[in-house]
Amino acid sequence: MDRKKELIIYLSGALGQIFIISLIVFLVRSIGIKIDYTTAIGMLAIGIGGISSALWGTIVTIRYKRATLKEILLDFVNVRQPFSSYILVFVFLLLDFALQGGQFQISSWYILIVLFLKAILFGGIEEIGWRYTFQPILEERFNYIFSTIITFVSWGMWHLLYFYIEGSLYQVVVTEFMLGLLINCFILSALYNKTRSLWICVMTHALINTLSQISSGGNFYISLICKGIIIIIAIVVSHRAKSRV
Repeated sequence: MDRKKELIIYLSGALGQIFIISLIVFLVRSIGIKIDYTTAIGMLAIGIGGISSALWGTIVTIRYKRATLKEILLDFVNVRQPFSSYILVFVFLLLDFALQGGQFQISSWYILIVLFLKAILFGGIEEIGWRYTFQPILEERFNYIFSTIITFVSWGMWHLLYFYIEGSLYQVVVTEFMLGLLINCFILSALYNKTRSLWICVMTHALINTLSQISSGGNFYISLICKGIIIIIAIVVSHRAKSRV
C-alpha cells in the first residue's frame, strides 16, 4: 500500500477516533453529566479514546508490514533484548531525571510496580501507534529530525484531546508538557531506530510516566542542558542506526 495512504489512514484513524470521543464528552458534559476517572461512562470514554493510537497502529501495521496480531503482541512483551539496549534506556533516563537535581518521593517500593504496570496500559500501549507504526513510515519519506517533529506535533494533539476526555486538561501546563513530550519523542524514536524493539519503547514510555509521577523539583538550567544532550544523543544514535541498514 502507498506510504502516504498509510500515514493518512493512521492519523485520520487515531486522531479522528479520539476527536469524536472528545466531542461526545463535550456534549455529554454540557448537559451536566460527569465524565472522568470516577464514573463508568468516563472510564468507557477514556478507554475508547486512549486505545485509538494502538488500535490504528495495529490496523496499519497488519496491512502495511503484513504482520499478524500475534507478532505485534509478541513484540510488545519481548523483554529478551540486548543488554546494550537497556543501557541506552538507562542513559536517557539518567539525563532526563536523575541528573537534574530533583527529588523522588515514594512511600512504598510496591507503588513503583503498580505505577509501572498502570503506565504500560495507560501510556506504553501508545507506542504501537507512534513509534512502531507511524514514525517508521514517516522516516521512509523524510529525514529523522523532521519525522520526529511531525510525530511530536501529532502526538501532542492526541494528548491534549486525551487530557480533555479524562478531565485533567485544566491541570496541564501546556508549555512544560509539550517540551517534555518533544524530548520523549527524541528518546523513544532513537530507541526504536537503534533496537527495532517495541518492548523497549513500551518499557521506556512506562518508566518515563512512572518517574514523572514521583519526581519533583530540579535545576531549570541543568534540565535544559540535559534535554539538549538527549536530543544530540538521539540524533547521533538514529543516524548511526540508519547508516548500518
